[in-house]
Amino acid sequence: MDKQNCSPTTNHKLSDEENFHTEDSAPSKHTPPSASKLNRNAKSIDSVKAKRNMSMCSEPDIEDCGDFLRKKKPKADNTTLLHRFRSKRGLSVTDVSKTEWCERQMEFSLLFEEWKNNECKQMDFGGGRRNNEAMKAGRNRHVELEEEVHTTVELKVKSREDEMAMKLLNFINGVNQLLFDGLTRELPILSFASAEGIWMVGKIDEVQMPRAKRDRNPILVETKTRFQDTVPSEAQRRNGRIQLMCYKYLWDNLVAHAHHDFPCKELYDYFELNPRATQSKDLQAACYESGFTALILGDVVRHYQNTCKRLPPSNDMLVLRYEFQRDHSVLEEEKVAYDEGWVKSEIESCLELWLGQREASYVAEDEQWKCGHCKFISECEIYTDNNSESTESFASDSSIG
Repeated sequence: MDKQNCSPTTNHKLSDEENFHTEDSAPSKHTPPSASKLNRNAKSIDSVKAKRNMSMCSEPDIEDCGDFLRKKKPKADNTTLLHRFRSKRGLSVTDVSKTEWCERQMEFSLLFEEWKNNECKQMDFGGGRRNNEAMKAGRNRHVELEEEVHTTVELKVKSREDEMAMKLLNFINGVNQLLFDGLTRELPILSFASAEGIWMVGKIDEVQMPRAKRDRNPILVETKTRFQDTVPSEAQRRNGRIQLMCYKYLWDNLVAHAHHDFPCKELYDYFELNPRATQSKDLQAACYESGFTALILGDVVRHYQNTCKRLPPSNDMLVLRYEFQRDHSVLEEEKVAYDEGWVKSEIESCLELWLGQREASYVAEDEQWKCGHCKFISECEIYTDNNSESTESFASDSSIG
């Protein structure tokens, strides 16, 4: 039986961007009712976090792993990357942004994680110290920001249906906090991208209501922490914009289908969930604290849909904030105008790779400075040591979101 965190007003938290069952699966969080609604401290939202026993090892050096990439190339009968690595999990916004950063790196990372899980569970390797420290600092900062508005408690779950219910409840409570207090953080989002025919998942760093009372459209904010106190490169800005716009795309999809054609059946089928599965006692109590009764998963899904009905589309102006890791000072706050045509084309391009419609491409020639800090450089066919002057890397200097 897994232990998870839950409480009065809670947010569900998955690893890395936001995932419900993604490659970075980390503790999940659930968010009971808005603190204001429950006459609790308006600043307090209790988060539920799922804890799993996982065999962990530090990151192996690629050279120590031999030719795993060549051995693990998907066979023709091994279906697509989407089916192989995201079956019953959904494509995450992080998957989209990492694919845009470098398709070959994304492909290598999937194969490498598979290799580690299958063959490297008890091995201990060093390497990547600076990148690991930068990523850890970024994660810790996001925890700090979340704990400013949420409180984490433990909750027991016993099934996949409980896990899904907890994540949906985190969204419900996060929305309650947003509508009552004007701000929520680490908001999990699960949406059916109908145009693409896939489920996508994510975790929005921050959602805030506009100060102008005439504007009711919530503002989505992404906070990126940087190892160096420098402004990001254009490639890093572009990657952050894609991430933000994906969140808005998912949000607006939820709102658009909340009143009709809400994909309940598709949700149960894709994630292989039983809508009549009885929820654990802890989850039933958490739902009651959130203001509704839910004995089975279907009850939670219906309330999830009703919560979406209360929401307007998100604001067309998005905020991309860059912080210096050392002192949390704001290096830059970029206002990003939403471009639905552009982000849909990026998602479609990403899916071409994930659905096996084409091979992974390499980074453009003017962005090959990324290769200098890629851990898969020794396996990449395009790499040549050109003594790149740039020292920026996605993991260390760009947003650790």
